[in-house]
Amino acid sequence: MSRPRTQAERLAATRAALLKAARTIFAEQGYAAAATEEIVRRAKVTRGALYHHFEDKRALFDAVASDVAREIAEKIDAETPMDDPLKALVVGTGAFLDACLDPAVRRIYLIDAPAVLGWHRWREIDAPHGVRSLREGVTAMLVAHPVDGLAIEPTTFLLAGAFNEAALWVAEAKDEKTARREMDRSLALLIERLFVPSRSPRARARA
Repeated sequence: MSRPRTQAERLAATRAALLKAARTIFAEQGYAAAATEEIVRRAKVTRGALYHHFEDKRALFDAVASDVAREIAEKIDAETPMDDPLKALVVGTGAFLDACLDPAVRRIYLIDAPAVLGWHRWREIDAPHGVRSLREGVTAMLVAHPVDGLAIEPTTFLLAGAFNEAALWVAEAKDEKTARREMDRSLALLIERLFVPSRSPRARARA
């Protein structure tokens, strides 16, 4: 015989149901078109339950975007437990693109989140997740291959912007598979030339 759920467990289950329903609807319809009435209906909870957990639709979307950011970082971390910092950065970039090419992730995190929450809040959400992971990769590369003039913070945010644009460019391409192959090659070469300039074709030819 199963024990009755505690109040804390019931609250957690209600919140999880709201987040799951909201994520599906935000992905399908976009933030602007998503209706809280439909979210509570799909979650099978009351409007009172929604407003017990979240101040408004924007707060609910903020929580969904935060979950997406965490999942992206977990995917990157899971695929980059390697000693070679160059390989880890390239593989991590590929893992980021894989995550962002999911239509739901792209719609929620790369398109709607900056517009709905503002760039400042979007960066706050990303800071302990995607930016943290990228910063670790950049730091490891600069320790292994110091490059005069490259500092960790500006390089991290420069690459973060490039990777976000890369995901959007591939997603909007008519032939996504071809675009992804081209982008993978370009990003790998960009990372290699940026951090290991001695590996340029001319340098290899002289070797």
